[in-house]
Amino acid sequence: MRLVISDAHAGLKAAITKCFSGATWQRCRVHFARNLLATVPKADSDMVSAAFRSIFALGDPDAVATRWDEVTDLFAPRLPKTAALMRDARDDVLAFRTFPKAHWRKIWSNNPLERLNKEIKRRSHVVGIFPNDPAVIRLIGAVLADQHDEWAIARRYLSETSMDELNNTRETPTSQPELEG
Repeated sequence: MRLVISDAHAGLKAAITKCFSGATWQRCRVHFARNLLATVPKADSDMVSAAFRSIFALGDPDAVATRWDEVTDLFAPRLPKTAALMRDARDDVLAFRTFPKAHWRKIWSNNPLERLNKEIKRRSHVVGIFPNDPAVIRLIGAVLADQHDEWAIARRYLSETSMDELNNTRETPTSQPELEG
């Protein structure tokens, strides 16, 4: 296991630290953006959102980090809470930079996993009440098998070429979540 992607929920962070020692932790950029926009007055949300998105439009790891710092500094005078949140989350949200560029779009958020969970919920709500545990396992297993086939064969989630690039790179530095308290 080289990477775990999640939001910054304290329980998840603790479980990741305990169960996936040595793996890099990537804070989901989408969840972070929601948290960031919650600190911003409605009048500034479009500007903050556009500035935040501009960080991820860059293709060089150092340029991404530099842009993050520029955006943070831009917010500091007018939106100090927003700038502080960005300063604190910098390494967690930008952990994807240590992986091959071909992986970035796939790993800077956990949206694919959330879509999969949404599909499982959709299918299980249609059934309503399951007669027993094996029935639930069959349905969810079928959804997961379909998704696996989709990612492995029809639309490879990560190409063999990019996986080779990952396997040929040096060890990625780990970013373990900090535990509070």
